[in-house]
Amino acid sequence: MSASKSSPEPNRSFMLPADQLRELVASVDPSRVAERLDPLLSPSTLGRLQQSARLQPRLAELLLGSKVEIGNVDWKEDLLLGHDPRRAALLAGSIWHARSILKLVSRPNLSILVEMIGAEVHAFAIRHLSNAIATSPIADPQELSRQLEYDGYACLGAWLEQVSSLDRIRVLLRVPAGTMADNPAAEHRNAAGTLLSHVIAHLRTEAIGA
Repeated sequence: MSASKSSPEPNRSFMLPADQLRELVASVDPSRVAERLDPLLSPSTLGRLQQSARLQPRLAELLLGSKVEIGNVDWKEDLLLGHDPRRAALLAGSIWHARSILKLVSRPNLSILVEMIGAEVHAFAIRHLSNAIATSPIADPQELSRQLEYDGYACLGAWLEQVSSLDRIRVLLRVPAGTMADNPAAEHRNAAGTLLSHVIAHLRTEAIGA
């Protein structure tokens, strides 16, 4: 009788259904691919790598790494319902800085802010003023936009700490490398649940009405 040989450990990324694997890899922010392969790769090269059916399984394995147990994956609905994480971060950040947004009423400054964050985000902040966090006013629209995005990403990252590894990384891989989503502070952890509950409710209402 020939000695039995143990089967090699399967490539975990192949356990994902092909269409979900393609969706995962294609949606990843290129900066996340670059930081794992080579920061000097051009955007066009990164795009070609992400769209390559031959390389997608290898890229998925590289991107997921050891943070996620792929075997018997329960591929649930995306936490952001497929929406851009930056949009979710801006919505969360707008609540955080809603007091400053409300006080920015001069036409030139208001126009600059709305151009940078969008009318949806501006209106969302006013609608959720009662949940505002920041108390120190920011009068400069460009600085307000930057700080809004900074705190919004931090809240998104803090909220993601409370979900499964797979759900978390599916969102984080769509976030550019280097944002506060990777390093939220305690103050963001304290507020993230409330702020993101409003954001997700908004996104879900939009999905239902589509």
